[in-house]
Amino acid sequence: MTAAAHAPARRGRVGRADVYVIAGYALAAVVLYSGLWRHLDRGYLVASMQDQNLFEWLFAAQARALLDGRNPLYSELQNAPLGVNLMANTALPALAIPLAPVTLALGPTATWTIVLTGGLAGTATAWYWLFSRHVVRSRSAAALGGLFCGFAPPVISHAGAHPNFAATFLIPVIGIWLIRLPAARSPVRHGVGLGVLGALQVLIGEEILLIAVLTVAPYALWYAITRRRLPRPVVGGGVTAALVSGALVAYPLWLQFAGPQSYRGIDHLPAGNPLAAFVSHASQSLGALVTGGPGGLALNGTEENAFFGWGLVVLAVVLAVRLRDEPAARIAATAGGIGAALSLGTQITVDGRPTGIPGPWLLLDRVPLVESVLESRMALACVPAIGCLIAIATQRVLDLPRDRRIGPVPVRAAWVAALVVALLPIVPMPYQTVLRAPTPAFYAGGEWARWVEPGGTLVPVPLPEPLHAEPLRWQVDAGMGFALPQGYFVGPAGEAQRGAYGAPKRPSALLLDGVAATGQVPPITAADRARMHEDLRFWKAQAVVLTERPHQEQLQAALTALLGPGRRAADAWVWDVRPLTR
Repeated sequence: MTAAAHAPARRGRVGRADVYVIAGYALAAVVLYSGLWRHLDRGYLVASMQDQNLFEWLFAAQARALLDGRNPLYSELQNAPLGVNLMANTALPALAIPLAPVTLALGPTATWTIVLTGGLAGTATAWYWLFSRHVVRSRSAAALGGLFCGFAPPVISHAGAHPNFAATFLIPVIGIWLIRLPAARSPVRHGVGLGVLGALQVLIGEEILLIAVLTVAPYALWYAITRRRLPRPVVGGGVTAALVSGALVAYPLWLQFAGPQSYRGIDHLPAGNPLAAFVSHASQSLGALVTGGPGGLALNGTEENAFFGWGLVVLAVVLAVRLRDEPAARIAATAGGIGAALSLGTQITVDGRPTGIPGPWLLLDRVPLVESVLESRMALACVPAIGCLIAIATQRVLDLPRDRRIGPVPVRAAWVAALVVALLPIVPMPYQTVLRAPTPAFYAGGEWARWVEPGGTLVPVPLPEPLHAEPLRWQVDAGMGFALPQGYFVGPAGEAQRGAYGAPKRPSALLLDGVAATGQVPPITAADRARMHEDLRFWKAQAVVLTERPHQEQLQAALTALLGPGRRAADAWVWDVRPLTR
């Protein structure tokens, strides 16, 4: 008899073992982010590159919007004067809005830390709950599966920069509600709850929901066809869930796809996983200390979407074959296999070199919405699949008599050895955390308010962009009292209105970027000054500000040539441009 057949439904009962498991997950997550927890004011994850600045700004912008009684899904504080569509920018409103009091009281770094830590621990807990209530009887087996789901290499890679992929705890909760739907006493009421969960997941992370649907849909379709007639509770509850979810997300999705500063998909280069990525080790894992890490097999450290290592790949394949008589294992293996195959991209590569063999993603590459997904991320579906296989296999081993052997080796000892070989190399290491440089006193001390009227536009030099997003933090520390031109976000660009990172740069921004990068001041002409004045009027700028940074003298010389002498204010040089832009 299968493990799932033995598993009783223990709804709502929390035992001592559950508490220990959940506490263990929380402790593991806190250890990974220990650097942030020690420095909730200035801690910065090195792995996040500029993304921590972005997400902290998103949390702060939504909190400030609530405080001011404005729409929290749209902001005019970046990309002045056009603004930013937050629904089109992974703003996580379903988490950012409830945590707004934390953001306002303790700052967005505290919110960032809570979301990441709670995301990992919560995801592990939710999968543990699904496994322990609907797949296996053993708490130990379920705990091991949940641990893998919450802390697997692809999850850890994203959890250094992308909270929308770290906080995926609603996916298994939705799975639990789907499992319970056929036996629901009130299908309509159950459908309402399922619809609310689906809407909340849309407002946390649409992409992971899309990945789940794409990888589970083939099995679900096959199941529906072979059953020919679905149970009435499934139909009634499913229709109710669709209606409720659709109603709740109608406005947010309209804003995302048709509202101001919406865009029509994002173009990107082919980003499939090389085959070698599956058997290599992630940069944040113990195995990387021996093997040296990904070795150029991923776009960057936050997109290591496979990297399970040889031991785990072999174990997963063996388990998929050996457990094929188990319904839950078949579903997991099918979904994981589909995700792995799609993640290979439009052309299969071995170690980054094309083979000329078309990849399965070619079938979806032009499908609206799907086309914007980085195909390598489809391998995230392998994580719960492998976690489920590990949980079921552990249950089966525990069900065997203690004296059962494979040759001279006890089965339990052999299974523990196999787990050590497969899982030890992928154990994650704590994230490296540094202290960010203090915010310039001009912003932190409130001097900016003498130069910019409430809501007016302040132009920091060089202007903020995806590779230089520190001014977003300065704006937060200044109380979000002014708007910034350009910034770090995704918005429409060009006649096709395709999504692009950051705003299209205006001529004066390009000139100042060149000085900041090279330290060379080009000859400033009357045409340059005219373009600078035009750009300032477009931005509706009130002040141009230069704080201490490399090549500061050259930037000051360029600004003096463009705008005349600046004035010293606190630790900054300021050019009052209101006479030019009014």
